[in-house]
Amino acid sequence: MATERPVRLVLDASLLLDPVGGGGAGEVAPALRPGAEALLRRLRYSNLGVVICRSEEMPSNMSDFLEKTANLHSFGYTLLPAPSGNHLLDESMLEWSRSSSCFYATSRIDEDLLSELQSHNWRVIAVDTEHGTKDSGVVNISKLQELLLTLAILIKKEIGSSSVLMVGYSMKQSREQDFAKRGAFPLYPSKNGLIFVPLSFELPLASQLHELDMIIHKMTDEIINIDPNCSINFPQGISFSAGMSEIIRFMEQYPDFCIIDPFKNISPLLDRLQIQEILVRLQGLGAEGRPKLRAPHSLKVKNFHGSELQKQLAEANLSFPVIVKPQVACGVADAHNMALVFQIEEFSNLSVPLPAILQEYIDHGSKIFKFYAIGDKVFHAVKNSMPNASLLKSSSGDEPLTFNSLKTLPMATKEQLLQNRVQDNKSLDIDLVQEAAKLLKESLGLTIFGFDVVVQEGSGDHVIVDLNYLPSFKEVPDSEAIPAFWDAIRQSYESKKGKVQT
Repeated sequence: MATERPVRLVLDASLLLDPVGGGGAGEVAPALRPGAEALLRRLRYSNLGVVICRSEEMPSNMSDFLEKTANLHSFGYTLLPAPSGNHLLDESMLEWSRSSSCFYATSRIDEDLLSELQSHNWRVIAVDTEHGTKDSGVVNISKLQELLLTLAILIKKEIGSSSVLMVGYSMKQSREQDFAKRGAFPLYPSKNGLIFVPLSFELPLASQLHELDMIIHKMTDEIINIDPNCSINFPQGISFSAGMSEIIRFMEQYPDFCIIDPFKNISPLLDRLQIQEILVRLQGLGAEGRPKLRAPHSLKVKNFHGSELQKQLAEANLSFPVIVKPQVACGVADAHNMALVFQIEEFSNLSVPLPAILQEYIDHGSKIFKFYAIGDKVFHAVKNSMPNASLLKSSSGDEPLTFNSLKTLPMATKEQLLQNRVQDNKSLDIDLVQEAAKLLKESLGLTIFGFDVVVQEGSGDHVIVDLNYLPSFKEVPDSEAIPAFWDAIRQSYESKKGKVQT
């Protein structure tokens, strides 16, 4: 489905430097144009052939400058010599023009160079030129941030296939980099014809969205605040960034536009109480002679000082130790601040945000099974986890054990893992958990989600202890996860448009 011709992109060095920040010959330390570093970072994983062409007026230390300022040495780019004399195009550029779809992006107008490029079938994109160019063969854009979307549009036209889909994505930089490094977001079409472009909140979103076929997002990356005293009924009680708020308004205006996944389908996963209610519905799974699949016993509390707390714990079938989690599951800074409490007195002065969910702590041999549902495929990985409660209590010093589950989770030591070598893949009923994954997919209406399972020592109960949207699935080999990711996106689009292929 993807074009067989490789795509080559040459960036004129003038495109990367801020014309206001210096950079003439003999001047020291020119400044990068706003957006240049992000552009170079994203192009690194675009699957395009990208090089940088020097300009005559650029300083002789251009290579050193870019390496130092934008870590260019880690991007794998090379520098072509500046066009000069009768050789306006480098020999490499002439060769590419015969075998590739070629694009040249520049912020300076050199009519001779433009003419030479076009005579060899190069497409020229002029960025932020003072007067632009009237040449009908040149694509003019006003900001560097428009370059990737413009390039994606041109590549799609070059392919000339209506089956190629443009997918815009929005997530925080660290998550974007993680996905991009693994090849998940190519600008060059994937094997099943997907082109990925980042949404820029620095540009009008409506004009970007109208060029796309679909959006994939991690909306929790754009949450500013969640009111824990407000029942989470999307979007009630949730404050988003201006950019995500604009995407939400766009989806309200164009409800048939394809988005992965709808905000209302994700919103229950923001609330650990709602997650618990979802998991309780799975407890009918399992049959005679097979393990029991269940949710952990739990209780919502609004404070830690109620005289009835001991009674409430007993009614909820909870005994010590209990793990204390904020009701707000993600999107805010303290959503992952938790505590393990070993006795009722330890609730005093506990710093976990309220309202909170008290949940049974399950001895699980220091092993956790991480499951990833990506479209119709389910993957899993085994990871080391927290040790059994007795080992944690012996090191707690009669105090609650507080931690951040993303940063300071108390992991079992090598010695503790050796003591608990009773847990391995053989104890896991894969078929049972895959059946649960199928039911969760149907009930949640999500394309990509993850959940964690522990197997309780003694009973063998399979307990789902966490449920989350668009996890990194980094434990799954990229050779399996990335094609499944692309297929899931494609299938979601075709299902939305009523064009599912059998």
